[in-house]
Amino acid sequence: MSTSSQPQFRYTQTPSKVLHLRNLPWECAEEELVELCKPFGKIVNTKCNVGANRNQAFVEFADLNQAISMVSYYASSSEPAQIRGKTVYIQYSNRHEIVNNKSPGDTPGNVLLVTIEGVEPNEVTIETIHLVFSAFGFVHKIATFEKAAGFQALIQFTDAETASSARNALDGRSIPRYLLPEHVTSCYLRISYSAHTDLNIKFQSHRSRDYTNPYLPVNPTAMEGLMQPVVGPDGKKQELQSNVLLASIENMQYAVTVDVLHTVFSAFGTVQKIAIFEKNGGTQALIQYPDVTTAAVAKESLEGHCIYDGGYCLQ
Repeated sequence: MSTSSQPQFRYTQTPSKVLHLRNLPWECAEEELVELCKPFGKIVNTKCNVGANRNQAFVEFADLNQAISMVSYYASSSEPAQIRGKTVYIQYSNRHEIVNNKSPGDTPGNVLLVTIEGVEPNEVTIETIHLVFSAFGFVHKIATFEKAAGFQALIQFTDAETASSARNALDGRSIPRYLLPEHVTSCYLRISYSAHTDLNIKFQSHRSRDYTNPYLPVNPTAMEGLMQPVVGPDGKKQELQSNVLLASIENMQYAVTVDVLHTVFSAFGTVQKIAIFEKNGGTQALIQYPDVTTAAVAKESLEGHCIYDGGYCLQ
C-alpha cells in the first residue's frame, strides 16, 4: 500500500467508464491524454484543462472494463502514469459520461494532427509535408515530433474549413511516391483534428517552421541537422535537397538587406520567404522557393559568385 500523502488511486469509489486525471502538465493537450489512455481501450470523449490550475481532465472509455483495466494496471505497476515526466493521478469519476464535449479528433479545427505511418522520422522532410498540405491552402506553421504512435506532425491552417478539406482528401492516403526516398515503398497519413489553435514555434528548424514569420530565429543545432549529408547508393555523401537554401554571405563590405537578397534570388523564381541571421560570427540567410527544382537552379547559378563586384560572396 502506498505511503504517499496523496495516493494515486482511490479504491473506495464505484467504477465508472469515466476517469478523472489530476496533476497534469499545464494546458495538457487532448492528444497527450489519448496517447496515455488508448492502450487500454477505445476513447469516446475527453474534457481537458479542468480546474483552477487547468491541470485536471476527464477521459471516457467506450466500455467500463476498459476503464477498470487502466486503473488496475497503474494500481499494481511500479511505474506511475506520466505525461511530460509528471506523475498523473488517476481515479474513477463520479460521472458516467462526459456531456456536451467533443469526441477526440472529430470536431473540426484549424490544426491537424498527422501521423505518418511506415516511415522513419528522417525519411519525410518538413519540406515534403509542407508541399503536400499546401495544395489545400496556406500552411501557417508545422511542428514535427516523435511519439509512441510514430512520426507525427501538427499542421496549422488559416481556418477549420481549409484544414477539413486537407483532412478529407488525405486521411488514409499515401504521400506521393516521387516525394519519398527510393527505399520507402509507401507511407500512410492518419489525420485527426488537434485541440491546438495556434502553434508556438520558437525556432525555424528541420523539425518546425513558422511560414508567417520569416524573421524567426534559426536554431543552430537544428540547422546542423538540416544540413546533415545523406549517403547515396554508392556510399558517397550526397547533399540533402530542399526548397529552402542556406546562403552564407562572406567578405561583406556593405550592409546586406532582405531587399538585396530578394532582388538577386528572384531572378530564378518566386521567392516566398527570406530570413537573415547571424551564426558563428558570420551572416547567413534562408531563402525559400516554392519547389526544390527552382532552389537547385538558384544554388547552381549563385554559389561562389558575388552579388556586387568586390562585394558579397555567396557560398
